[in-house]
Amino acid sequence: MKTTALTETHVALGAKMVPFAGYQMPVSYEGVNIEHETVRNHLGVFDVSHMGEFLIEGPHALDLVQKVTSNDAAKLTVGKAQYSCLPNENGGIVDDLIVYRIKDETYLLVVNASNIEKDWEHISRYNQNIGAELRNISDDYSLLAIQGPKAVEAMQSLSSHDLSAIRFYNFIVGDFAGVAHVIISATGYTGSGGFEIYCKNSEVQQIWDKVLEAGKDQGIKPIGLAARDTLRLEMGYCLYGNDIDDTTSPFEAGLGWITKLTKDFVNSEALKIEKEKGPKRKLVGFELTGKGIPRQGYPILSDKGDEIGKVTSGTMSPSLGKGIGLGYVPTAFADVGTQIQIQIRKNRVPATIVKPPFYKST
Repeated sequence: MKTTALTETHVALGAKMVPFAGYQMPVSYEGVNIEHETVRNHLGVFDVSHMGEFLIEGPHALDLVQKVTSNDAAKLTVGKAQYSCLPNENGGIVDDLIVYRIKDETYLLVVNASNIEKDWEHISRYNQNIGAELRNISDDYSLLAIQGPKAVEAMQSLSSHDLSAIRFYNFIVGDFAGVAHVIISATGYTGSGGFEIYCKNSEVQQIWDKVLEAGKDQGIKPIGLAARDTLRLEMGYCLYGNDIDDTTSPFEAGLGWITKLTKDFVNSEALKIEKEKGPKRKLVGFELTGKGIPRQGYPILSDKGDEIGKVTSGTMSPSLGKGIGLGYVPTAFADVGTQIQIQIRKNRVPATIVKPPFYKST
């Protein structure tokens, strides 16, 4: 089981540690609801150093990124990032990821921890005919997510750069918390704003300590992976392995907006045909109108009681106080307002198809 550079720090803070994607990771410190509310209303810091990082460099770097990713990386200028996915050859998704353009011929791909080896093999296979410089730097770098509406106010004292000027899905390489060169990225998986900080393992303890000190007046707390999951689900963000996988297409998953068929990429011709015909099923959001908590794998039923799908992600929303979830249903049942039922043990709980995000900040 791998550990991050901050594992001993999490244990000392009283975190409950669990195995996750091959790592020992903090799932919670005080409890998921408290930590969730902290991020929504104040400020939290996550250690997400288990995520993978690949560097693609050289004159053929863009060629490789364009071939393996679905979004159009040619539109990225230095200092910009984009959400994308790695399509496979069979209509599914190898992984979802973020692509950063660091320099003219340097791209950083940030991938899911559980898929690092699979993604590396997939990208390397296509690179055999392209010849970009490809490096897996996952084990050398740490990643902190500083998330919440107080992020700019709390963290400004740690950098000489104007953090409020970094727009969503933009980043800078600059000084932060006494470290000269880190990536400060206005990205995140919570829907409450903030930054993600990429740094070397040797630098992350200093940054962690200074972040907690700088955020004291704004109520900053360390946050575990359990709250990260409830936060992302309230926004309707996909989780790889639950809502998307090797068998789900980008169009089924509602990711047509990151699937740019104006360029040639892995399986793009087949995806063009799927788009023209329309997917047979769609990933939808739903809210329970009765009592219960939907969980992954629970059957989704039509209002007549026929099984039409399964829940891919579900929880009791801490912000809304009701059960929410995602799942795939046939396209005929995917319209907003459609009445469905969720089989929760012996009970059939009524629910309504809604358009995510479930949580909308005021």
